[in-house]
Amino acid sequence: MTDRYAVFGHPVAHSKSPLIHAAFAEQTGQALTYTAIEAPADDFAGAWQRFAAGGGRGANVTVPFKGEAYALSETVSHRARQARAVNTLIVGGNGRLYGDNTDGIGLARDLAYHGVGLKGKRVLVIGAGGAVRGVLAPLLGEAPREIVIANRTAAKADALAEAFGAAGRISGGGFEAIRGAFDVVINGSSASLSGDMPPLPDGLFAENATAYDMMYGAEPTVFLRWAQARGAHAVDGLGMLVEQAAEAFFLWRSVRPETEAVRAMLRRTLADG
Repeated sequence: MTDRYAVFGHPVAHSKSPLIHAAFAEQTGQALTYTAIEAPADDFAGAWQRFAAGGGRGANVTVPFKGEAYALSETVSHRARQARAVNTLIVGGNGRLYGDNTDGIGLARDLAYHGVGLKGKRVLVIGAGGAVRGVLAPLLGEAPREIVIANRTAAKADALAEAFGAAGRISGGGFEAIRGAFDVVINGSSASLSGDMPPLPDGLFAENATAYDMMYGAEPTVFLRWAQARGAHAVDGLGMLVEQAAEAFFLWRSVRPETEAVRAMLRRTLADG
């Protein structure tokens, strides 16, 4: 019997995960199926339980269910506990549900792929929601000189910085509190989804700085266009999507797929519309 996997979201029809995991399965010779399941907004647990009862072995979880997946998991990884969110569910050999979070390692690997090192660098992270919380521990693990979190609601950024304060030098505040230039600026807010631009000051980028948006599309986001106009190197989040998926695939199948060809395939898909 072919093992079944899926991505759960609401909405989820736009998800590239089925394309990615089909490519990984073909590349590695793994017999599995992977589909997109739109769970009811108020019944993720029921949707997962129906899938598992039908033989589902694991799943990716996207907005807005990562917190519910965390609560549903019987055991969670250290990185999921830090993020308080699960984006990868695994049914163990004993039938217990294990939750992990591969978003942070996906971002760290994509930055490395693009030659962006964080050691000793000054890093600005925009946003203080779940997407940012999920990546802070891996970012701090790269030993940056400092991470500053900026958010429209300063108290949320302050609270997030306090939660991760033991892992490195990190502070939070509102956009008006941003001071000085940064080597790496990461947009983890939802602004790009609606085409909005965070209220960032000019003079934000140090020489040879990188601007990274966790969102991606056929064209650069408004944040990346703004950054390019100010001399920054722009990177979107397509590679993060592929790398977090590769880590999930490894957790399920104990085989690590190559990501280069899948990155290229996805970029072509976006360009073709």
